[in-house]
Amino acid sequence: MVVPWKTVGAVVLVLIGAGSAWQFQDWRYGKQLAEQVRQHAETLNQMTQAAATAQQAEQDKRLALEQRLAASEQTHFRKMTDAQRDQDRLRDRLGTSDLRLSVLLDATDAAKGCGVPATSSAGGVDHAAVRARLDAAHAQRIIAITDIGDRGLIALAACQSYVRELLFKK
Repeated sequence: MVVPWKTVGAVVLVLIGAGSAWQFQDWRYGKQLAEQVRQHAETLNQMTQAAATAQQAEQDKRLALEQRLAASEQTHFRKMTDAQRDQDRLRDRLGTSDLRLSVLLDATDAAKGCGVPATSSAGGVDHAAVRARLDAAHAQRIIAITDIGDRGLIALAACQSYVRELLFKK
């Protein structure tokens, strides 16, 4: 059996050519995959940076809100303390008879025979209107009631301020 060397040489050349073509295609496919991996990594990096920026912005907003709420709380605490101090001072003055509460009476009742003397003073606002002094115990109860009302109004203002901060200052 005679082997034609030309045929064997041609087959070998075809196989070598096919192998190098496969290597070329393999190299080109590898390059495309590497480019896709690079683009994917770049996209993920951009998304991570955007998420970190958004998270930092939210943390900054939260910190600013917490600072505003702390300042508001201090303001309302100071108002509450001042109101309490004023009420205590008023109670002390009522207890020592340094201050007396009085009520303005209807002038028509005085004309009908109600025997309450009119008290007028140079610094009075009522211009000699008919007034009656309250008992010290009753005055203390009135002051206690107004104290509770003042505290309630201050607490209400604090709550309203808190809600405004949360809703409108985002």
